[in-house]
Amino acid sequence: MEGEAMSLTSEHARAVSARVREHAAGLGARVSVAIVDGGGHLLVLDRMDGAPPLSARVAPAKASSVALFHRDGSELARLQQAWPALFSQMDQVAGIPVIAGAGARLIRRGDAVVGAIAVSGGLPEHDDECAEVGIAWLSAARAVR
Repeated sequence: MEGEAMSLTSEHARAVSARVREHAAGLGARVSVAIVDGGGHLLVLDRMDGAPPLSARVAPAKASSVALFHRDGSELARLQQAWPALFSQMDQVAGIPVIAGAGARLIRRGDAVVGAIAVSGGLPEHDDECAEVGIAWLSAARAVR
């Protein structure tokens, strides 16, 4: 059971995505939601009807980026601005596009990074708010257990 407590399951990811989509709809936003495990591997990709087509590619890249770097999107963006030459080569090293920005958050259990969520397609503040709703739902779900 200890290992189970430390992992992010596909069931959790689907439940979080549903909450995020519901919240985005309430904001009038049409977004894509991506949730990855601690290694940056995609668990869920959910594109709402009417979400910008590119958002379905941006969200998984943002989620994988924050998971691999262990930095939320805003912090990763600051690092990218500070070291542009390094980040211009990170895509090759990581094997995926490295995208930093709004709407990307780490999912933690205690001190461990177990995954990441990224939302793309809305205004930056909507993407951030939606990602926070997902993180808050996971925290509340764990508290109930």
